[in-house]
Amino acid sequence: MKRFTSAEAAIDAAAHRVLARLPQSGICGGLVEFLVFGIKQAWACLFGGVMLAIIMLTRFHWPEHSPITRYDFLFLSALIIQLSMLVFKLETWSEAKVILIFHIVGTIMEIFKTHAGSWIYPEANFFRIGGVPLFSGFMYAAVGSYMARINRIFDIRLERYPSSALTLVLAIAIYANFFAHHFLPDIRIVLFAATAVLFWRTTMYYRVFRFRHKMPLLVAFFLVALFIWAAENIGTWSRAWIYPSQADGWALVSFAKLGSWYLLMIISVVLVTWVHPPRGKDEPDDQANS
Repeated sequence: MKRFTSAEAAIDAAAHRVLARLPQSGICGGLVEFLVFGIKQAWACLFGGVMLAIIMLTRFHWPEHSPITRYDFLFLSALIIQLSMLVFKLETWSEAKVILIFHIVGTIMEIFKTHAGSWIYPEANFFRIGGVPLFSGFMYAAVGSYMARINRIFDIRLERYPSSALTLVLAIAIYANFFAHHFLPDIRIVLFAATAVLFWRTTMYYRVFRFRHKMPLLVAFFLVALFIWAAENIGTWSRAWIYPSQADGWALVSFAKLGSWYLLMIISVVLVTWVHPPRGKDEPDDQANS
C-alpha cells in the first residue's frame, strides 16, 4: 500500500523542502514534529472537515426561499466532495471502498435509530430513504475516510494486533448491540471489557515527520472518539440532526455518546484492516518518504 497518492506525493515533497531546514532536536524540533502532526491530522480529516464547515455555514447563512432544501444541499455537497477527492487524487480507490462500506453500515443504523426515536432530523428534504436524509450516511463515511487516510498518511503499524476472527466477532457484537439494546439488556459494559481484553497489548506505531512514535491502541480509540464527540456537538448545535433532549434548545451531547463512539472505533478499525491488513512495526515501507 502506497503512503501517498500522486498529488499528495507532490505536496509532501514540497513540504519536505521547507521542513528539512527547520530544527531537528530540542524544544524547537519537538514543535516541528507537533506542527506536522496537526497538519497531517487536518489532511486526514479533509472530507469530514469540509462537510462540518458546510454544515456550520448553512446553519448561519441559508436562504429562506431556497429552491433546494438544506439537507439536499448537504447531500449534493458530500457527493461533489467525494468525487472531487477521487478525481484530484486526494483519496485512493481502496479508501473509497472503505467509505462506501461505512456509508452502507451507517445508513442502515440511521434508519433504525431514527425510527426508534434515538435522534431526529428536524428539516424536510427530497433525497431520503426510510425517512432518513441521505447526507446522514456521509457522516459515517467521514469517519471511514479519516480512519482509512490516517492509516496511510501516518504509516500506521500495529504490534500484537488480535486475530482477524476475534476482532470480527467483537465488531459484529458491537454493531448488533446498537440495535438489540432497544429490546434486550444493553451489554455495552461487556463489550467494553471484551475490547480491553482483546486490545490491551496492542501498540500503534505511527510516523509523523522525522520520528516514529507509539501509543496504546486503546488510548488512540479514546482520543478519536473524543474528537468525534466534539464534532457531534457542532453538528447538533447546527441542527443537522438533534437528540430528543435538544428539541427545545441545544444542550451538550450526553457523555454516554462518547462510549458509543468508542465502540464505533472498534468497528472502524476492523473495517479498515479488512481492506488493508495491519502491518507490523518492522515490515518494510512501500514508499520511503513521509
